[in-house]
Amino acid sequence: MSYRCLMIATLALTGCTTLGQVPTQRIASAELKLANGAPAGTALITAAGDKLTLSVAAIGLPEGMHGIHLHMVGTCDAPGFATAGGHLNPAGHQHGTLNPSGSHLGDLPNLEIGKAGVGALSAQLPGTRAEVEAALFDADGTALVIHSGPDDYKTDPSGNSGTRIACGVIKRS
Repeated sequence: MSYRCLMIATLALTGCTTLGQVPTQRIASAELKLANGAPAGTALITAAGDKLTLSVAAIGLPEGMHGIHLHMVGTCDAPGFATAGGHLNPAGHQHGTLNPSGSHLGDLPNLEIGKAGVGALSAQLPGTRAEVEAALFDADGTALVIHSGPDDYKTDPSGNSGTRIACGVIKRS
C-alpha cells in the first residue's frame, strides 16, 4: 500500500474535524510481515501538534478481531516474533484499557480483519509527543505486533490475545 493511500485512509479513519487535528508530519513507519515473510501491511505514525497517531493498514490476515500492540524491542525474528519482547510499557502500568489500574503505552484497540483479509486501525497514542517518541526510539527500538486473537483489554500482561502472527519494526522517518 502506498504512503498516499495510507494517508487518505488515515484521514478518513480519524474523522478530522479541524485543520489543527490533521497530521502534519510523518514520524515513523513499519512494514508488517507474516512469519513466512509475506507482507501483512503497513503502519504509519504521524504528528498533529503534540499528539501522535498510529494508523495501520493490514492485509493477508485471518478474518476476525486481533490484538495489536507496540512491543518493547525493535526486532521481528520469525517464526514467533518473541524477539520483540513484551508490550511497550515505559511507565510500568498493567495491561488493558479496562484494567482498573490503567493501561500502558503498548495497548491499542483491536484490529478487525474482514472476509477479504483486510483491515485498518487508527489510534492516538497516549502521552505527549516527546514522551511517546522517547519510548518508541529508545536504544533497542520498538516493534508493532499483531496477535492471533482479540485482546480482552484487561488480562495482564498480554490481554490474552494469543500467538504473534505478524510483526514490523517501527523506523523513524
